[in-house]
Amino acid sequence: MRTFLLWLLLLVFCWPLALLALVLWPLVWLAVLPFRLLGFAVEGVFAFLHALLTLPARILRGRTST
Repeated sequence: MRTFLLWLLLLVFCWPLALLALVLWPLVWLAVLPFRLLGFAVEGVFAFLHALLTLPARILRGRTST
């Protein structure tokens, strides 16, 4: 909601810039999309490596009785 109000304020004070931002935002989003997907993949690989490296410690720790 705040972003929309800021965009409306920009539209009132500088409408060419606001319209340019409105047109270019989908193109910027499409340009950044591969980097976001790569980020998800790298995060998944790091989570897998962390689970793999801590597996022996979790097995040796055994079941905790609470």
